[in-house]
Amino acid sequence: MKDGGFVTTDWHAFPAKGIVNKTPFVILVRKGNPKGIRDFPDLAKPGVRLIHPDPVSSGGAQWSILAIYGSELLKAEKQNGERDTARAVQMLEAIWKNVISTPGSAREARTQFETGFGDALITYELEGLLMKGGGTADVEVVIPQATIFSEHPAVVVDKNVSAAKRPVVDAFLQYLWSDEAQQAFVQYHFRSVTNESFNEANKELSHIELPFTIDYFGGWTKAYPEVIEKVFRDQVQKRK
Repeated sequence: MKDGGFVTTDWHAFPAKGIVNKTPFVILVRKGNPKGIRDFPDLAKPGVRLIHPDPVSSGGAQWSILAIYGSELLKAEKQNGERDTARAVQMLEAIWKNVISTPGSAREARTQFETGFGDALITYELEGLLMKGGGTADVEVVIPQATIFSEHPAVVVDKNVSAAKRPVVDAFLQYLWSDEAQQAFVQYHFRSVTNESFNEANKELSHIELPFTIDYFGGWTKAYPEVIEKVFRDQVQKRK
């Protein structure tokens, strides 16, 4: 959109580099956790049936791939002082062998899981908490030791904003980082990017021992070609 002239404002210059809220990736399992899943590596155990949206068509699926891959890189780095890409690829391959369904979107994957299909689903913490709050009583949320935070930016499509509307649009944009807006996000299970105490007010939000963001990969401009394409598409997907 920037190349096409639709976005001329540098949204990274806004508060929190343009990010308005975030949510980590977690694992949803059946009530009682019958497969004993405690972290991403457990998804590779024999007999685990994993639902995972298709990374070709689903943005949520791409976040999930980065969560698995990055978690092994980060754990290796904490243990040995350096990232172990071979270990991360091996784990991703082992988990992908247990994928039994690849729906086209994260929402379709959630629907399949809600109907009782599969043993586990990797998704946004937000989605897991909404499912539990919505009456899906047979679901539990498992928090990986290391996982990625999906960060959500606010971007104005400048080409579509008239001079008359600009003050209102700018005012709304700035409002998104206000205490009122950030607390509203937290109420609905997003996480604040401006004040950690707001997040602590929602007792359902989990503690992540080793959190990371897309910056761990150098941003999306590097993460997509280097992980989603070169690792997942060209190695993991072809070997299944």
